[in-house]
Amino acid sequence: MLRNKFIASFLTIAASPLIAFSELKKTIQRKSKAFKIASGEGRFHGHIQLKGVNANILDVKISGKDTDGQLAIFEQTSLSKGRGTPFHVHPNQDEIFQVHEGSYRFKVGDDLFDITVGDRIFLPRNVPHAWTQISEKGKMTVILQPAGKLEEFFVTMAALKHEPSATEIAKIFADNEMQVVGPPLKVE
Repeated sequence: MLRNKFIASFLTIAASPLIAFSELKKTIQRKSKAFKIASGEGRFHGHIQLKGVNANILDVKISGKDTDGQLAIFEQTSLSKGRGTPFHVHPNQDEIFQVHEGSYRFKVGDDLFDITVGDRIFLPRNVPHAWTQISEKGKMTVILQPAGKLEEFFVTMAALKHEPSATEIAKIFADNEMQVVGPPLKVE
């Protein structure tokens, strides 16, 4: 019995440097591969046309696959005046939005913000938030850190063959590490 414990302990200790080296190797490889994404293009999936929360188009600029899940960057072309996201929470990701065209209203916790060209807004993890497009058209860069599963959320929403119900939307949010906690933000 003691011999088995000794062998198991020895193997665990012997494998530790290999595991650490594997993670180091992954980090070194990830940082050594540069790439360029041209304006108007997505890195993966082409243009992702959403259904449900709005009909906006998303382009993946930097995927969580590129950064071992540490960061994701999307460009959103907004085509849905008066529509946006339900009030929801990302328990594990901070979000940053930068507006390039148009205007939006954000609700973060109990605070309201009107955001327009050149403005940025930081949304901390675990704080409920929603946004709605005010202008006819718009364009934003969305940054998530860490990446989480937002890319998978966008792909799932785009693949739907129908307009999802609020219940379906809440389930898709939950399946992708987000929680719907209220209705979409209305702009009067």
